[in-house]
Amino acid sequence: MNEIVTFGHPSLKSKSVNITEFDEALKKLSERMIKIMYEAPGVGLAAPQIGINKNIFVFDAGEGPNVAVNPKKIEVEGSAVFLEGCLSLPGYYWEIERPEYSKIYCQDINGEDITYEGEELIGRVLQHEYEHLKGKLLLSSLSRKERKEAIKKIALNGFPGNDL
Repeated sequence: MNEIVTFGHPSLKSKSVNITEFDEALKKLSERMIKIMYEAPGVGLAAPQIGINKNIFVFDAGEGPNVAVNPKKIEVEGSAVFLEGCLSLPGYYWEIERPEYSKIYCQDINGEDITYEGEELIGRVLQHEYEHLKGKLLLSSLSRKERKEAIKKIALNGFPGNDL
């Protein structure tokens, strides 16, 4: 039903709101998000990426799908540079420096407290998706010069593989 929105869509710049009802509609939203993530294909998807500004993201860094609702705190450690992309910036990748470990406190699909943590890919995905909920896009992790070049390249070339 929902398509992944790309750079320029207003939901990608807006802060998301907390989810207050843990009901069948939330379960269906999370299932739909997981399906969209896999079809993309990607390892994470935040609700703003499908035009919904609610505090929920899904991810699968190789251990099966997970759902993070209302993340309230993220702790990070270390530093690593990794080639990173985003489903809302399809076909583009940049060397991004981020903490290599992260731990995020949130709720599961039933409203129970849960913590996700990990290094390398899991750590990076948790940070990336959490940033989407705060209205930040991957481009904000680039230097000013790199960001300007990236936006120019996107404006000139569009998104590879997308029929715009």
